Amino acid sequence: MATPQVTRIGNGVYRVEVDGRAEIVHVAVAAGQHWVHWNGLVFESPFSEPESRTRSRRAHDGPQSLTAPLPATVRKVLVEPGAPVQGGETVLVLEAMKMELPIRSSGPGTVRSVHCREGDLVQPGVVLVEISAS
Repeated sequence: MATPQVTRIGNGVYRVEVDGRAEIVHVAVAAGQHWVHWNGLVFESPFSEPESRTRSRRAHDGPQSLTAPLPATVRKVLVEPGAPVQGGETVLVLEAMKMELPIRSSGPGTVRSVHCREGDLVQPGVVLVEISAS
């Protein structure tokens, strides 16, 4: 088998060419976990973020602006303004490419605002939930 050629064609979207065939692969990352969507199937990737990076994100104690890692639909909003949250707590659930993506707080705090509703289509980089430091 030839060496695959991988070209990034968008945020989380890659074109993989090998042996004269080209496939489109989508990659989603949330809370240090990686999911790969290819040919109608979803795989959890065997690699994850380095432990030190994950640990430092969980130990975060400043204000947080949580965003979608890729275009998605908001399935569940689990918090409201004023609610206390713990580090690692799921604050909303997105659905993309037929998989659920939990969006978690990286540290303790209080929900300052929620900028989405269930059923909304959201784009990467758009702030969905803001959390103030405890």
